[in-house]
Amino acid sequence: MKKVILSLASFMFFGTLLQAQTSKDFSKIDLTGRAADHLMFQIGSDSWTGKPDSVKTSGLSKHFNVYFMMDKPFKKNQHYSLAYGAGIGTSNILFNNHTKVDVRSAAATLPFTHLDSTANYFAKNKVTTIYLQVPAEIRYYSNPKNPAKSWKLAAGLKIGTLLKAYSKSKNYQNANGASIYGKGYIEKQMSKRFFNATDLSVTGRAGYGIFSIHTAYQVTGVLREGYGPVMNKFSVGFTISGL
Repeated sequence: MKKVILSLASFMFFGTLLQAQTSKDFSKIDLTGRAADHLMFQIGSDSWTGKPDSVKTSGLSKHFNVYFMMDKPFKKNQHYSLAYGAGIGTSNILFNNHTKVDVRSAAATLPFTHLDSTANYFAKNKVTTIYLQVPAEIRYYSNPKNPAKSWKLAAGLKIGTLLKAYSKSKNYQNANGASIYGKGYIEKQMSKRFFNATDLSVTGRAGYGIFSIHTAYQVTGVLREGYGPVMNKFSVGFTISGL
């Protein structure tokens, strides 16, 4: 909750600062012609914060999100608006090629098994989670009449429910690195049992026109309580939208 309060306070401060530097008065302009609904696409990098040494991630883990948003300007101050919508958020966490994440295990906690140098292994391993999400933002426009030529700030929350979770491994190899079934061989295992069914995240964005940089911090843990180490997802990336 403290992270939410600090994020909103910072957002309001910088919005006020930008507004003070804007010479035009937009308090009474007609915004009825401005589009009220927008598509928002996000791509970027994910990491699990607080992970122990036993969780050996590797490479550039990625996310891709798409949302349909409604944008409602405030009547008393049209520099600000409330936006809300729905969409899909995906996260792909990459693991060391000698790490096996058994999402279908019957164990009490999610196993992160590390294979020794003599064992067969997959060349690529990842864990994917897909959430149906409802984002909400308070937005600031330096030029509310023409968002395409405006500095923009946004702070908010998104809440989601888990649709799918799975591990995906590719190219099974022997200890010498020779492919056993061919480089295109894939093993995919699905199970939501270990993963948090609810995703509550604090979000922020800043940019100009249709481009912005976004961040998100998952307040709820990656795994269900008691089903593995306490870890939270942190995301940073690039947004394209009609915001």
